[in-house]
Amino acid sequence: MSATQGGVRAAVSSSGRTAVPRGRRSRRVGYGYWWWALPALALTIVTVYITTASGAFFAFTNWSGVGSFDFVGLTNFVNIFKTPELVGALVNTLLLAFGFVVFTNILGLLFALALNRTLKTRYVLRTLVFMPVVLSPVAVSFIWKFIFDYNGPLNQILGAVGLKSLQQTWLANPTLALASILVVLVWQSIGFVMVTYLAGLATVPPELEEAAALDGAGLWNRFRNVVVPMIQPSIAIATTLTLIQGLRVFDQVMALTGGGPSNATETLATEIYNQTFTYQQFGFGAAMALLLSALILVFTIVQQYLTRDRTQMGR
Repeated sequence: MSATQGGVRAAVSSSGRTAVPRGRRSRRVGYGYWWWALPALALTIVTVYITTASGAFFAFTNWSGVGSFDFVGLTNFVNIFKTPELVGALVNTLLLAFGFVVFTNILGLLFALALNRTLKTRYVLRTLVFMPVVLSPVAVSFIWKFIFDYNGPLNQILGAVGLKSLQQTWLANPTLALASILVVLVWQSIGFVMVTYLAGLATVPPELEEAAALDGAGLWNRFRNVVVPMIQPSIAIATTLTLIQGLRVFDQVMALTGGGPSNATETLATEIYNQTFTYQQFGFGAAMALLLSALILVFTIVQQYLTRDRTQMGR
């Protein structure tokens, strides 16, 4: 019996089946991966890319949703920046987005640092902080709408502690309504950001912090020079997701104020809804949606550049 026959027989006897050459097996597995991915890929192309492309096309028309339409070029985009209400919606969107990124990441990181290792009740507290994330944004908004009501718990607490002068009609005040919405957004999203940073903090070896402490580094220096570089990927993920969520905020605004009072809380997302479904200006609404998509893309690219891992750039 030849050596080749002996090797084949040994493979059959040991595994109970004929061995498949490695090249053929990897090629077969590769084809299998492609076939399994094709349905999902086709669905993504139809539901995301084709619909996005068609929406982008209608952004340059005056389509009303039914019937024919005319190609108007950049007229819709020019009208957006000529309309004070829409410019105000753009400003509100940017204020909410950047405020949301700053406060959720700062508070989420603080909670993550506080509930990272030593606290015995950290698992219970993590659950309590994360719980608002799984709730419906609309349900949460209606709860906070009751809290912000003039006869609601917030004003009652202020009156009970002798701060009646601070009692407000929070959501009916054009100056405070946007800040009130920001409070709701931040409160519901802190838990998600906290979990993201906890995952990053789990990769920080305690030995590094102990060595830095032995070298005389204070708490702030250990955080800045040891912890922050190690959780750079978590910072990039958390800031990216919160930036996107803040730019396209819709549910909370509609549930809390509906864009009021006096358009003080209108955002690009709510204006897209109004222009498209209330005023039947589908072309104009598509132009606003395209503008919002462009803003999300540009700010996300800039944010990714700012939070990139600089230690990998020289490799």
